[in-house]
Amino acid sequence: MTPAAEVRDLIVQRTEETGFGAHGLHVLIGDEIAEHRWAPDDREEIHSVAKALCVLAAGIAADEGVVSLDDRVVDLLPIPRPGADVDRVTLRHLLTMSSGVDLPYSETMMTEWPDLAEEFLSRPSRGRVFQYSNASTYTAMAALAARVGDVADYLAPRLFTPLGLDGISWERSPRGRVIAGAGVSLRTEEMSRLGRLIRDRGEWHGERLVSAAVIDAMHSAWVVAGSSPGYDRYALAGWGGPGDGWRLHGAYGQLIVFAGDGVVTISADDHFGADAMAAYVVECLTR
Repeated sequence: MTPAAEVRDLIVQRTEETGFGAHGLHVLIGDEIAEHRWAPDDREEIHSVAKALCVLAAGIAADEGVVSLDDRVVDLLPIPRPGADVDRVTLRHLLTMSSGVDLPYSETMMTEWPDLAEEFLSRPSRGRVFQYSNASTYTAMAALAARVGDVADYLAPRLFTPLGLDGISWERSPRGRVIAGAGVSLRTEEMSRLGRLIRDRGEWHGERLVSAAVIDAMHSAWVVAGSSPGYDRYALAGWGGPGDGWRLHGAYGQLIVFAGDGVVTISADDHFGADAMAAYVVECLTR
């Protein structure tokens, strides 16, 4: 039995023991793959895993010299009345949730204001303080779009087509922008392609899609996010932990967990069981 199959079987067993609401599992170790399904192989909302797509979009644009992650957002997306100290907020700050601007999540976030990005940037910044909000990623992609045009269209030939992700639909705000931090549906195996690209530091089967420096920044130069294990540090879309691993983590248990040369991708519908499952995955990958 291959190491990937061994890890798959351990995760399947733990899922059955705990009742974790997994839908699909993909294990990649080296070049070995092992999979398992509990539900039909449909495309499902990946929630905040989509934030990685936004980081990749900004990183590719930076590689092409269109933007810098350290560009001031108000230079990319000028607004009439920016909030106090918002002129110091960069694209990197938005993508690492360290703008210090507070705009909490709500289900009606995209429709509560005429322009969510303008509302976000009109609020004061408290400095480099972690404030997790989908509005931060949305504003980052609104700023990027001011340079590259529609973000989904920009990514199509640069990321989606090379990865074989056909027919990708990204939910839109009333202004027609991608909602950025969510709104993308993928099958488990399709989501795992992001995991392989990231593990391989921006290369896809020998083709460079994004610089290694951008990928490395997804799990380094951590921003202090709090004190809860697994949620105490955040980088460009990546959460530090659990343990020696790191992860992309979407609501309801959408996980891409990295440890060593192993990547485990899970689609699920189990918000509260995801942390324990992520910890078990890292345990399996680091035995």
